[in-house]
Amino acid sequence: MIRHRRATRIAALALGAAVIGVFGLASSASAHVTVNPREATQGGYGRVAFRAPTESDTASTVKLEVTFPEDAPLASVSTMPMPGWTATVEKRTVNPPVEVHGSQVSEVVSKITWTAAPDAGIKPGEFQEFPVSMGPLPETDRLVFRVLQHYSDGNVARWIEPPAADGSEPENDPAPVLTLVPAASEGGAPATSGPDVVAEPAGADDDEDEGDSAALGLAIAGLVAGLAGLALGGLAFARTRRQDAPPAV
Repeated sequence: MIRHRRATRIAALALGAAVIGVFGLASSASAHVTVNPREATQGGYGRVAFRAPTESDTASTVKLEVTFPEDAPLASVSTMPMPGWTATVEKRTVNPPVEVHGSQVSEVVSKITWTAAPDAGIKPGEFQEFPVSMGPLPETDRLVFRVLQHYSDGNVARWIEPPAADGSEPENDPAPVLTLVPAASEGGAPATSGPDVVAEPAGADDDEDEGDSAALGLAIAGLVAGLAGLALGGLAFARTRRQDAPPAV
């Protein structure tokens, strides 16, 4: 039991170190525009922020254009006021309309452009988050946003490349991706689909708990038996000493 727990603890520490190393490398390599958080629930509303770091050493980010995916229209998108920045929302017509709470919506957001006021740009070595609230989120695996990042010197960074077929991030100009997961079922368990979903065998934790309880019971029984044997031995030793003692004069 002790060896098992010690091995489990060591394995957990090793896994944690590996995860920290992987995510440390990922964060150091990803200086492009991202969406945070990177995961939301299908069918609901989500608040996310487009995080834009300025990679230039000499120029500031002065405009950010975010184009929404055409294959997954969003009926409701709201921006948050940001001091020094102006948000312009563009819409497009969709056919068939998108149903939202029983109503048919024929116009959806196609692009949001944030423009900085003079001296309000994102300076070198800084980043800015551009929050939005959007929904209902479609029942699809992910949303891929195309982003153009404009600099004060006229250069434009194009974060427009979608993930590869296997889901991996492209080496150059990766687009921000919001992963969408199914909502929980009525019974409280996450909805599952596809062959990649692996469920843990039912009762696995119960079996482990029962095994631990049985081991604890055996240990207690052994301790009680040992104490009883010690007591009996003490009584026998005392009786023997009384029998061997010389009679009193």
